[in-house]
Amino acid sequence: MGCCNKLCGLKVGIGAGIAVAILGIILIPVGNNIIRETVTKESVIEPGTTAWENWVSADAPVYRQFWLFDVQNPLDVVENGSKPKLVEKGPYTYKTRYLPKENITANPETYTISFLLPAGAIFEPSMSVGSEEDSVTSLNLAVAGGYKLFPPWVLEAAIKLNNVSLFQRRTVREILWGYKDPILKGTLGLFFPYNGTYDGPYSVFTGKDDISKVSIIDIDGESGPGKNKEPCLLKALFFNVFRSVSAEYERSLNLKGIEVYRFKLPPLTLASPAVNPDNQCFCTDSVVTKNCTLAGVLDISSSRGQPVYISLPHFLHGSPYLVEDVEGLGPSEEHHVTFLDVEPTTGFSLRFAKRLQVNMMYGPSKIITVLKKVKDYTILPIVWLNETASLDDETADRFKKELLSRVDMLETVQYTLIGLGSAAFVLCTVAHCLISRNNNKLV
Repeated sequence: MGCCNKLCGLKVGIGAGIAVAILGIILIPVGNNIIRETVTKESVIEPGTTAWENWVSADAPVYRQFWLFDVQNPLDVVENGSKPKLVEKGPYTYKTRYLPKENITANPETYTISFLLPAGAIFEPSMSVGSEEDSVTSLNLAVAGGYKLFPPWVLEAAIKLNNVSLFQRRTVREILWGYKDPILKGTLGLFFPYNGTYDGPYSVFTGKDDISKVSIIDIDGESGPGKNKEPCLLKALFFNVFRSVSAEYERSLNLKGIEVYRFKLPPLTLASPAVNPDNQCFCTDSVVTKNCTLAGVLDISSSRGQPVYISLPHFLHGSPYLVEDVEGLGPSEEHHVTFLDVEPTTGFSLRFAKRLQVNMMYGPSKIITVLKKVKDYTILPIVWLNETASLDDETADRFKKELLSRVDMLETVQYTLIGLGSAAFVLCTVAHCLISRNNNKLV
């Protein structure tokens, strides 16, 4: 009787072990669904969600670092048509994007939300190599701009009247944020105006109806060119405010104890129109772009009103002759590529680096004295920037506590149940076999 009770108990233990293990296995898809639903709910951009708090505020400041190219041989370029010799000076660092979004308006009928981005830049001496008053010899913006905008004889007269040349000596602050230009009789600067202005309005999807669209720009809700210009508009938005374009997965990384996926801007983004037809809208000058075969730069002159070309720093992923036309450049995948680190469970961007270069073009002229010795069209780097942001330690701890700890706890419960159930099944099965064998021997 005693043996019978033991065998019955062990059978119950075997069944319970199987049941507990099965429960643990069942919890895997069930738990994943629970986590997915929780993440989806918290990722929607609407009041009360984690995504809303992070989206509206500017807890993690964005820093924009500038490296300016100092021309070492300006007279040699003008008088002998020599290649410009460049020396990189920087970084000069500013805190930007530290202000919360404004004029936030929900559009429930389209599942979008519109807003304005306040623009501001605060110089950070401790993160810079010098002061804003450091001087740099750079391309004269008015002369380079006038080369395309004005008739040659008009520009020649303006150059002589104001006693200027192809290059000028200006401070870092003047080149970046503006100075009174003698030719144009107004304020001119690469990023003028900036402080006190706004980017936008922008409209992004909240993810309420489709979480895969969260934070993606609604082009129909944007002010801008017609639909036939949408590919150009998408990239122009990216270069202004780090908008979404195609990115390719590179590898998995650990960021403050959080697994993130690294995505990088692929070379195809800046490929020539012959390779990437989406870039055809940036080919506005067949001579400068060598019949639209030039890779690595995008002509945004139509949107800037000046012959401005955007590229990756040091012409990374660009045509070889872009680097060969000047001296002092050294493209580096590590230092000059744009990347985005995304947490795979939530899709939140936890770190990014937007690295871009601003260039201007000048070329030969039979009328303009300072350009008579120039042999060919040259796209000259003026400055490259690295705009970065990353979650801080406090945000990382909160993120891990509010989401990842739940995932870890659920996984612990799952594997514990599977382990306990499996152990109970094995032990009870072995014990049942031993007792049954002994009973058989006694018989």
